This record gives sequence, C-alpha cells and structure tokens, in this order.
Amino acid sequence: MSIRHAMLALLTEAPKYGLQLRQEFEARTGEVWPLNVGQVYTTLQRLEREGHVESDDAGRDGAQKRYRLTADGERELHTWLRTPPQAGPPPRDELVMKVQVAMRLPQVDVTGILQAHRRRIVEEMQHYTHLKADASPDDVGLGLVVDAELFRLEAVVRWLDAADARLRTRPTTPAGPADPPPAADAPAGRTTRPDSDKTSGARR
Repeated sequence: MSIRHAMLALLTEAPKYGLQLRQEFEARTGEVWPLNVGQVYTTLQRLEREGHVESDDAGRDGAQKRYRLTADGERELHTWLRTPPQAGPPPRDELVMKVQVAMRLPQVDVTGILQAHRRRIVEEMQHYTHLKADASPDDVGLGLVVDAELFRLEAVVRWLDAADARLRTRPTTPAGPADPPPAADAPAGRTTRPDSDKTSGARR
C-alpha cells in the first residue's frame, strides 16, 4: 500500500490537516491498515519537499498545517494509478519460513504448528467478516478493502491445508545400509582350529 499516494488521493477532495488525513484513511480502510501520526506527517513533509502538496500555514507546527494538492501532485497521483505494480521476486513470507525451519528441527510437531496458525487465521477471517457485515452497504471502499483481506487470508488457509496434507503423505527418511549378518556359531563341543594349526599338523 502506497501511503503517499493515498494521502494525495484524499487531498483531491479538499485541503486537510494531517490528523484529519489519518482519521479519514483509517475510516475508509476499516483500520485494516492502521497509520501512526508520525508516519502521516513524515509522508506529508516528503510530499511537500517534492512539490506534490503545499501547506497554507508554513510557519506553524505540522499538527496545525493544512495541506492541499498541487498540480504536480495530481499528475503524480494519476501516473501512479495508471502504472502497473512492479513485478519482482515474491516477498519472504514469515509463515512459510517458520514451517521450513520447523521441518528441520528434531522433535517438533510441524502439524501442530500448522493447525495453530490455521486457527489464528480463521479467527482473523471471522473478524473481517463481522466488520463487513456491520459496514454500511454504501461504503464500497471499505467493502473492497475487507474483501481483499478475506481473499488473502483464505489463500493462506488453503496453503496451510495443502502443506498439512503434503507433510502427512511425505515419505519417511530412508533407512541406512543394513548391518551385515552375524557370523554363524560353531557347533557345541567342537572347536575350529585356525588354518595355521591345520598346516602345521600336515607337516608332521
């Protein structure tokens, strides 16, 4: 999620204060992507240096500044909207890495780990399902954000189920080479002389 472009989009409606931008961003995303105040003002300061926004009260503190979109900022926003996301290597998924590590540790219940993560993901899905049910039908933006998160979590659950099935059916570790059979014992009451004894006896 590009926070800087979200700020530009909100400023297309009217000039706004930094705290106002944070509140509207979280209201429209259902707090799926929470923002802290420092992140908002850092982004606005960078946008102002780049000429994409300007403030009405340049001499005041950041909390009292009202920002508005410039013509350069509007062009930047529309360029970003038309630009496809950059394709690159998949991000390192923490959950996948945890499972990979667990598989290589002795005496670790990997299936139990998968099930624990699955329960947590299902709880998150229930939270977003309730959030969607409580939202106004007219809040299309919030519905799109919640749907995207639900689809993402559903994909994680499917991966966990597939990983669990794959681990349950994986072949066991092949055994090492078999030990050679023990030497047969000589019959009771009879001893076997070494070859050297046999040879010396033949010379007598």
